[in-house]
Amino acid sequence: MKWKGRAKSSNVEDRRGRGVGGAAIGGLGGFGIIIMIIYALLGGNPGDIMQSIDPGQTQSVPYEATQEEEELAEFVSVVLADTEVVWNDIFADLGKEYNEPKLVLFTGSVQSACGVAGASTGPFYCPGDKNVYIDLSFYNELKTQFKAPGDFAMAYVIAHEVGHHIQNELGIIAQMDEIRGKVSKEEYNKYNVRLELQADYLAGVWANHVQGQNLLEEGDLEEALTAASAVGDDRIQMQSQGYVVPDSFTHGTSEQRKRWFFKGYEAGDLSQWDTFGANEL
Repeated sequence: MKWKGRAKSSNVEDRRGRGVGGAAIGGLGGFGIIIMIIYALLGGNPGDIMQSIDPGQTQSVPYEATQEEEELAEFVSVVLADTEVVWNDIFADLGKEYNEPKLVLFTGSVQSACGVAGASTGPFYCPGDKNVYIDLSFYNELKTQFKAPGDFAMAYVIAHEVGHHIQNELGIIAQMDEIRGKVSKEEYNKYNVRLELQADYLAGVWANHVQGQNLLEEGDLEEALTAASAVGDDRIQMQSQGYVVPDSFTHGTSEQRKRWFFKGYEAGDLSQWDTFGANEL
C-alpha cells in the first residue's frame, strides 16, 4: 500500500508505555489465549469476556519505541485517515454525520470502557467509548502465528475494527445488545458471526475506495484475503485444539471471512452488506 508521506489522522491516542494496574486477563495461557483471540480478535465484543476491574493507578514507565514500531504507528495513522475520508463520504451520501473513532495505541495492557484488556486480546473495538485499540506487536503476531504478512494485512485489521464502529454508528451493535440474553449462547454466536462478517464486508468497501485512488500495490489484495482467512474460527480452532466446534464460532469460517471481504471490495458500497438478512453466509 502506498502510504509514506501521506496525511495522518489526528484521532490517534498514544498510550504506549503506560502500564495498567491490576490483572484483567489473568491465567490465560495456551488455549485460553486462543479463546480470547477467537472471541475478541478483529472486533468481537470485549465486554463479553473482559473483566471490569479497578485498574488501580496508571503507571508511566520509560518507553522507547523501535524504528519499526514508529513506522507502524505512522502507517496505522495513515490507514485510519483513509477510513475517515471513505466513511465521511459514504455517510454524507446517506445523509448522516460520521463521528470518527479514535485509535488507541498501547503496550501490554489498556483500560477501555469495556474493561481492561491485554495484548493477547488482539485488536478490538469498544462500543462504550467508540475507540479502536491495538498493540502494534500484533503486526508480528499476524506475520508469524497467523502466517499473514504484509502491510495491507494489517490495514485490513484496522479497517475491520473501524467496520465495527460503522455498525455502532448505525445502531446495529445496539440491536445486538438487545437480543443478548434473550437467545441461547449458540444462537447468539450465530448472530455474532453475521456481525463479524458484516465488518469484513465493510473493510472490503474501504479497500475498494483505496484501490480507486490507485493506492494499492501488487499483492495487497491477496494480503488482506490471507489475513481474513487466517483468522477464521475453523482455522484457529483446528490449530489450537485439533478439531472444530461450529456452534462455538463467533467470527465465521476462513472461507466466509474471505468471501464477505471480497464481496465488499467488489461492491464498494453498502448495497450488499446485509449479512443478517442473507440466507447463506
